[in-house]
Amino acid sequence: MHPVDVTIIIGYLVLVPLLGVLLAGQQRSAKDFFVSDRNMPSWAVCFAVVATETSTLTVISTPTVAYLGSFTFLQLAIGYLIGRIVVAFVLLPRYYGGELVTAYAYLGKRFGSRVQVTASATFLITRLLADGVRLFATAIPVKVMLAAAGFDVSFWQIILVITIVTVLYTYLGGTRAVVWVDALQMILYVLGGIIAVVVLAGKLPADWFTSAVDAGKFQLFDFGASIVTEPYAFVTAVVGGAMLSMASHGADQLIVQRLLATRTLRAGQGALIGSGVLVFFQFGLFLLIGTMLWSFYEGAKPRDMGMATNDDLFPTFIVTEMPPGIAGLLIASILAAAMSSSLNSLATSTVTDVYQRLTRRPLDDRAVLRQAKIWVLVWGVVLFGFASMFTSTDNPVIELGLGITGYTYGALLGSFFLGLAVKRATQTDAVIAFLTTVAVMAVVILGVTFPDGEGGNAPLAYPWYTPIGVAVTLVVGGLLSLRHPRPAREAVAERADNA
Repeated sequence: MHPVDVTIIIGYLVLVPLLGVLLAGQQRSAKDFFVSDRNMPSWAVCFAVVATETSTLTVISTPTVAYLGSFTFLQLAIGYLIGRIVVAFVLLPRYYGGELVTAYAYLGKRFGSRVQVTASATFLITRLLADGVRLFATAIPVKVMLAAAGFDVSFWQIILVITIVTVLYTYLGGTRAVVWVDALQMILYVLGGIIAVVVLAGKLPADWFTSAVDAGKFQLFDFGASIVTEPYAFVTAVVGGAMLSMASHGADQLIVQRLLATRTLRAGQGALIGSGVLVFFQFGLFLLIGTMLWSFYEGAKPRDMGMATNDDLFPTFIVTEMPPGIAGLLIASILAAAMSSSLNSLATSTVTDVYQRLTRRPLDDRAVLRQAKIWVLVWGVVLFGFASMFTSTDNPVIELGLGITGYTYGALLGSFFLGLAVKRATQTDAVIAFLTTVAVMAVVILGVTFPDGEGGNAPLAYPWYTPIGVAVTLVVGGLLSLRHPRPAREAVAERADNA
């Protein structure tokens, strides 16, 4: 790697916290820290939502999906867009109408403190696991690239630098800094992807596109695969992707907090639906890179080319084939995909949903802001410690971290739907349904297999985890609610209908 590349990477790490703080200004209140006084432009929030859900794994693994397969992964993005439309018109109005700063405050208003604390604690644990893995995953290609440049650094050192940068701009700038930095980072990694396409196009033969089409590399829809075990079968990808998107963008504080920073409900809805469109084209961009890499390497297996894992494909191309300066920009774009901060969301949920609910101590605005900033530091330390526990890509805990949302997303989203659809459901019903769903999903994910249509057995395709979790929550909560008398208004309405 050329010294110019190293300079670009270091410059980016220095620029990010400075830019975030300059754009954010001074935080005047807790609401300003949590949701930027709801004054962020819709386009910036839209970009921030896309950056938030995009990790290093997306940037380096999506090309691998196309390299080894085709464009069927893009079917998930169709489901993602459908799911966001539902959230925009079903859940988002309730958050805005209640002037809430967390998604779980709605559950607190509907059911009570125990449900709010349970949901928030689940979010905190899930986010810690997922972001710890995400942070470690970023260190893997960065370590490979720095080793190629002659720098021998440890995983924990890379993780420490990224954590410090993220903590700095989150602590000083709150949600406003997070949104602006996320928007900048989305622009950077998309620009990096476009540059990669241009560079690859100059290295490929004139007939590469025709050859890829003939080989089925641009196949989009898959109607023949098993809908039970294949994640990219059409029905599985679209239905499962829609439900997954409803959970991640309607019941996960990480995304909801960014949406609540917009000026109006309409602006939030536009940012959410627009992010679905952008994600579709973003996936298409990185799948195109994977298909072009397939043509460049003539379809050779990554391990046959001396790569440790399949996901080394794109990073290896960057290090070995990109001209000086461009390689540094692309590495910075990979860092950008990992540096979307969840610390503000973790702190907000901790203070609003857990600390104040459990202590039952009223805090003035200054005290809430102080607690939020303290928890940004606390979660930064915890996140660094968790991510540093990993030492190799073979650690099975990584798979647990990546799949952890399968255990909890269905229970979270199901709790919201239970509150909306089952009027007589109580707090106890919701808590029992929530915990039952997590237990059921653990059994489904860890201990159940299905015929794969090829004479063997395979686990359930992961897009089905959220729909099944939602169904279990609604069934258990609905059955438990039958123990209670119907709300008075419901009984009166039924008598009027019968009359």
